[in-house]
Amino acid sequence: MAGCEVLCEAPPAWFASQRLGLLANQASVDRAFTPVSRLITRQGGNLACLFSPQHGFYAEKQANMRESEDSRDPALRLPIYSLYGAVREPSGEMLEQIDVLLVDLQDVGTRVYTYSTTLGLCMEAAARHGVRVVVLDRPNPISGEAIEGNILQAGFRSFVGRYPLPMRHGLTLGELARYLVAECNIECDLEVIPMKGWHRRTYHPDTGRPWIFPSPNMPTWETALLYPGMVLLEGTNISEGRGTTLPFQLFGAPFLDLDRLEGRLGRADLEGVRFRPLCFEPLFDKWAGQTCYGFQIHVTDRDAFRPYRMGLTLLQILIQTHRNQFQWLPPPYEYEWHKLPIDILLGDGAIRNKLEKGDALDTLEAGWASELAAYRQGSMPYRLYQ
Repeated sequence: MAGCEVLCEAPPAWFASQRLGLLANQASVDRAFTPVSRLITRQGGNLACLFSPQHGFYAEKQANMRESEDSRDPALRLPIYSLYGAVREPSGEMLEQIDVLLVDLQDVGTRVYTYSTTLGLCMEAAARHGVRVVVLDRPNPISGEAIEGNILQAGFRSFVGRYPLPMRHGLTLGELARYLVAECNIECDLEVIPMKGWHRRTYHPDTGRPWIFPSPNMPTWETALLYPGMVLLEGTNISEGRGTTLPFQLFGAPFLDLDRLEGRLGRADLEGVRFRPLCFEPLFDKWAGQTCYGFQIHVTDRDAFRPYRMGLTLLQILIQTHRNQFQWLPPPYEYEWHKLPIDILLGDGAIRNKLEKGDALDTLEAGWASELAAYRQGSMPYRLYQ
């Protein structure tokens, strides 16, 4: 049972008496596909306004600064304030209309997925304006046990990474909110409505819930599983499958040598994954209308699979096999105008240089093993589920 269902099953006293705002999008539904905004109003909640994250309230906008405007919900006749447009956090004027901000977003367990940044910015703004934040929790679709990657360095904070988290952080959005209050000194009046019946080792298919895509290029839960590694290709001239029906499950470019790549990928130290060569033609984004030679990624063992290691491995192999054609893309990228997109995605400017030099992946991972272990231990008190 998701947090929104728990809330509406037994609404607290403040539910009807205080003015509510709701940060959500079209994936914020209950098990019967009813939008959370409708659930709240049906149960007598005093809903005053809505807020939308990146991609818009209906998840209709593509990525990388495709902004959405403020609008109105046609059924509820409530204003929808975009937090990915003229502003990226609620203004004082917006927050003056509410006493409690409800947050119900489907996160995907990855640091660079911007919904966690929007959550944090909302908590920071709410703390300044005396507004309470209540997170209606949802499952981490790629499990709440596995964590992976380096911790974001302060000098590489951006909209695709604002807080000191590893790439695959292993928390639900509610747990993440608790972590931010305690570990990032966000003095926010926070409450989390936990789920019922969810366990840390659960992947999305095990929940029995339908997958509702939370953004245009997250069509399946398998996309979310690949995302912590495949998102790194956004910082390169290699297509990550945007403009196809399998974003983040495909990668390629017109210049890739499939025979060379297939041999290198076959020898790579990667568990739980296979690469199948193919051709595809994106309808938009990188290499639109051109034939790309590449691979589809098939996860064969979700527990053994390590998506971030796979992403780093792909980058290093592409650098080594296509040095004259492979490129890092320049800014701007997600409101960062100076640093390379790959550096803010990695959250550390040194990793790119180490990949270029050919440092072993085991050596890279050993370099951040102690901080990752410290993060795991430090995040334990904020876990809500066994």
